[in-house]
Amino acid sequence: MTERIREFLRNRREDGPCVVVDLEVVRDNYAKFARALPDTRVFYAVKANPDPAVLKLLADLGSCFDTASVVEIELALAAGATPERISFGNTIKKERDIARALELGVRLFAVDCEVEVEKIARAKALTGAEDVRVFCRILCDGAGAEWPLSRKFGCVPEMATDVLEHACRLGLEAYGVSFHVGSQQRNTEAWDGALASAAEIFRECRERGIHLSMVNLGGGFPTKYLKTVPMVEAYGQSIFQALSRHFGNRLPETIIEPGRGMVGNAGLIEAEVVLISKKSRDEDEVRWVYLDIGKFGGLAETMDESIRYPIRTEHDGDRKIPCVLAGPTCDSADVLYEREPYFLPVSLEIGDKVLIEGTGAYTTTYSANHFNGFPPLKSYVI
Repeated sequence: MTERIREFLRNRREDGPCVVVDLEVVRDNYAKFARALPDTRVFYAVKANPDPAVLKLLADLGSCFDTASVVEIELALAAGATPERISFGNTIKKERDIARALELGVRLFAVDCEVEVEKIARAKALTGAEDVRVFCRILCDGAGAEWPLSRKFGCVPEMATDVLEHACRLGLEAYGVSFHVGSQQRNTEAWDGALASAAEIFRECRERGIHLSMVNLGGGFPTKYLKTVPMVEAYGQSIFQALSRHFGNRLPETIIEPGRGMVGNAGLIEAEVVLISKKSRDEDEVRWVYLDIGKFGGLAETMDESIRYPIRTEHDGDRKIPCVLAGPTCDSADVLYEREPYFLPVSLEIGDKVLIEGTGAYTTTYSANHFNGFPPLKSYVI
């Protein structure tokens, strides 16, 4: 917790949970990415935290933006980004949304199948847009990630060349290849296999007369939760070595899409203990600790206990016992940590505040709108 956040919470008198994001941490994170990969453009993943203040800071610093919808495109533009600094990175888009993005000046689109290419080509013809670029997302296994991504996005590498050739036939520019090695990826070598596939696609496309320019290295850069994670510099060094190994002297343009790694450690949630109870009178020491925030209030990433947030209390020096941690809603799925109990101080009491660290990413965006009547998570950017 930064001193700026500590001072804000000291003076806060509102009721209910909130997340506080320190912009100075975001600024520092951006600088670290820029230093670690100096020849790579940063496309911040807006979905991680779309707060206008966060977007404006990053736009002022020169960041580009990875967007998943027209609304996110409009947010990036409102923050000061120009259209050429925006990528429509969702591979699942309505044709009318593609057309709207083109009208707004966006010219860079992700695809992973020929049907999506055809939608972009029709929208291009409808709007009269020129110089429309597409990059094809490929699948990779995501081994080593705490939040592995599913097969929802991307095609097998063997299919990508056909998709990109189809784009060329329809008057689009086949620009490059993208992939995502899984969120909260702690293995710095995870990019190697995907880059090997990308290099092969570049070679196959050259044989067909198609000259690709760019590799989108995706996100996956972690923030620190309970486990130690490598420094950004270690990722930069490993990625550069993999690029040199697979592309030799013909290095492509590269972009990255950090989200969690950009804002995760900049935020902290203050919550309150609502209830502490036991489920039986036997000698079982496990207690249930219910907070005024849960999966539906912004902590959706505790699903399957994939993300285990650091939790601090005023009693951390006392003896700790295993607890099941749960949210306040009338939904049995609103349990945060039960499979692997969380150790909290035995002196913790109803009404105590708890601080949940590393919550700058994917909390406000996952906060449900008045589920069970609970308001969305309050957010403050300082």
